[in-house]
Amino acid sequence: MQDKHITSCSRGIRNAWHFYYALILVIKVVCGGIGIALAHPLTKRYMLST
Repeated sequence: MQDKHITSCSRGIRNAWHFYYALILVIKVVCGGIGIALAHPLTKRYMLST
């Protein structure tokens, strides 16, 4: 019974790390998309003023 408990805990830790890295990836993608969306209008504005 003790071995099964260790395995269950290990599985939970592995799932937590997977969730953490997936969350970080989603945040990077969302923030990158916002950065591109903000930079694009600025680039157009500067191009029109020259």
